[in-house]
Amino acid sequence: MKKLLYITDQDEYADHCFITPLFETYLQKYLTVDIVYFTDFKSDCEQKDAHRFTVPTRYKNVLLDELKRNGMPIDSYNYVMVRNDINIMKHVLKEKDKYQYKTAFRLSFPKRNIRMKYNRGSKKIRFRDAISDKIKTKSETKIINMCDVFLPTSQNMHEKFFPKVTIKTIICPPGIDPNMLHSNIQHKGEEKRFFYVGEFKRSLDESKRFETVLNAFTKVKSDKWKLIISTKDPQYASEMIKKYHNLENNIEFHNAKNRDELLDIIASADIGMALLPDIPIYNTSTPVKIIDYYSSAVPCIMTNSGHTNKIFTDCIDAWFCKFSQNDIKEKIEYILSLDKKSIADVGIKGQKRLLDIRNYEKIAEDLAMKLEVL
Repeated sequence: MKKLLYITDQDEYADHCFITPLFETYLQKYLTVDIVYFTDFKSDCEQKDAHRFTVPTRYKNVLLDELKRNGMPIDSYNYVMVRNDINIMKHVLKEKDKYQYKTAFRLSFPKRNIRMKYNRGSKKIRFRDAISDKIKTKSETKIINMCDVFLPTSQNMHEKFFPKVTIKTIICPPGIDPNMLHSNIQHKGEEKRFFYVGEFKRSLDESKRFETVLNAFTKVKSDKWKLIISTKDPQYASEMIKKYHNLENNIEFHNAKNRDELLDIIASADIGMALLPDIPIYNTSTPVKIIDYYSSAVPCIMTNSGHTNKIFTDCIDAWFCKFSQNDIKEKIEYILSLDKKSIADVGIKGQKRLLDIRNYEKIAEDLAMKLEVL
């Protein structure tokens, strides 16, 4: 069996909801996959189990030498894949001829590019920063084009952020784990329970996004609903809600400590919410929260974008609306008019749709086949 060394940009204790099912579980059926995580809290490399290794962050610039010094046979790998970190990718490329492996760059989320596009949109960018961003993107593109294969999360992400990458591309999207589905808990209350998970940041532009959703709820005629919010900053979210006196009794806060706890809370909801402006910084890949909702067969109301409407169909396995107060309000009222069985059926259809086209078991098989022919 061929071997893949997957070098992540993740801390060993981070939530690996993409890496774990795809690389630790399903891809292992086709390849021997060893995975490297990083740590700021340990002084030495550590082998966590047969295929997981942690390396102190300070060794990033000499990573392969450090792994070899700790007994990892670098020359035994057929492929070395790097996740997001362009500097590690440069290091791996320099050692390519020495060890004779194929190289792959995995782009899960273009954080720097997205931050710059967001700043452009909100007019917070300085001219010299824009020039610096163009230079960095050009340099990163050059490095990626030296690899054997590029693995962005979506074709849209490729086109929007790295259009001049011309090497072979394998789309590697987020998916649903068929062995980690949660039962949808049908609560006894009469109200429809909406669930919103996300960060609440104190910048004006960030808060305005959620306020659009709250303003839509203020216009809803019925009060037979509850909005359950999970956030890492419940205090700030609570402060925001105080401005909406007529909503306070309909809103409940949670601070899920881990992903399992989050999924348990989601399972008790009726409708998930994934509403963001339809602009490139948000719509280049399927939000993980949508995957989380449908893992529990909880149907989702989401922004109608060129990405989501290629997966779901409005009023069949999801609900679409524009990111505006009136559109959101109208869609909420439509959902409130449905009986619970009709809502649950949308969730079941959405989960089946993801299992058909965004199933980690199938994604792993496809990835293995395409790596084989590099």
